[in-house]
Amino acid sequence: MISTTHILYGQTLGYTADPFLTDLEHAFDWHRHGAVVIQNGIITDVGPADRVTPPEGATVHEYGERLVMAGFIDAHLHYPQTAMIASWGKRLIDWLNTYTFPEEAKFADPDYADEIAKRYFDLALAHGTTCSVSYATIHPASVEAFFKEAQRRGVRALTGKTCMDRNAPGDLRDTAQSAYDESKALLEKWHGVDRLGYVITPRFSPTSTEEQLEALGALWAEHPDCLMQTHLSEQLEEIEWVRSLFPEAQDYLDTYETHGLLGERGLYGHAIHLEAREKDRLAEHGAALIHCPTSNTFIGSGLFDMVGLKAEGQHVGLATDTGGGSSFSMLRTMAAAYEISQLRGIALHPAQLLWLATCGSAQSLHLGKRVGNLREGYEADLIVLDLASTPAISQRHNMANDIWEAVFPTIMMGDDRAIHDVWIGGAKVL
Repeated sequence: MISTTHILYGQTLGYTADPFLTDLEHAFDWHRHGAVVIQNGIITDVGPADRVTPPEGATVHEYGERLVMAGFIDAHLHYPQTAMIASWGKRLIDWLNTYTFPEEAKFADPDYADEIAKRYFDLALAHGTTCSVSYATIHPASVEAFFKEAQRRGVRALTGKTCMDRNAPGDLRDTAQSAYDESKALLEKWHGVDRLGYVITPRFSPTSTEEQLEALGALWAEHPDCLMQTHLSEQLEEIEWVRSLFPEAQDYLDTYETHGLLGERGLYGHAIHLEAREKDRLAEHGAALIHCPTSNTFIGSGLFDMVGLKAEGQHVGLATDTGGGSSFSMLRTMAAAYEISQLRGIALHPAQLLWLATCGSAQSLHLGKRVGNLREGYEADLIVLDLASTPAISQRHNMANDIWEAVFPTIMMGDDRAIHDVWIGGAKVL
């Protein structure tokens, strides 16, 4: 019989507050010699090893100096773009037409969708991502493939049929009615099943008519517990395109708001070039902005104002944006977020970077009381980081004076070699 009770010994790290809004020393719990108890997939105790009592019959896992923490949460990605990641030399609109749309057309084949879904989860788990929020394609089979693979692995995962009824190839267009009907059918089949969640998904305003945006806004109003995801203000050319398509709109965000697609469960990817009114409305609604730093640099979109937006009270998550993003690794994503902030003149603290990739993303998804933290009562989706995974990282780690100096080289230089173990729902899967 497989044990469902475990105790993990190692360094442990959890958060008590948002380190963007709280003095650092009051934002986290770190124990050099810590312990985590898992029972039936839930964290039931965490703290100093000499305080935590091992449950009778628990399987013991000794991790030594390795760091036990919550798994990474990727809050915005396109799993159908897995195979075309790192495609050369285009900006957003040309990139969609040259690379994205031809690849997404392949998902009319359910077998291809199944193959890429399996490949995506293999790559994500190898990099320590334990929860993913993905766009699918217009094909219902692409949603089915993602959910079935996530269900098979026991992973918490969210996705939705991507809806487009204009400015896309004919084989990638639906209609306002079919977008509503197919999204509703998928939502009713999958939302809330096991660890899965449906996300209403208009790709972005340029590829949806007002009729389609209105239909999806109506669907969201009927199912307000669902998330809604889309793109917002990624590139300046895109914003000008939106202005030409929606001449009556006050701004880009207004193209969503007018049609019922602005709310606290909205996820707005990129959000780089926001106007003052847009910032005010996003904050008033408590919506989430999803920062995609490797994508923003790879496609040349701009520099997200992390510190400024957080200071205004915005909710912010972190994401790879596979395959516009150039890495499946949330470690690399954190490194890129650090570099972008440096270009704005502010060095993000390692505590802030790890918080964004765990608690910040979880809060953006309204899962902040379930996943994304090493706390009692949370689901046991955990990773174990090797903080000396390569010679280059090890030699810098050896000079560290505190936990943050110890972990920062892994954030900046780490990859899948730093992911020593992955736990999903209280079971070790890697």
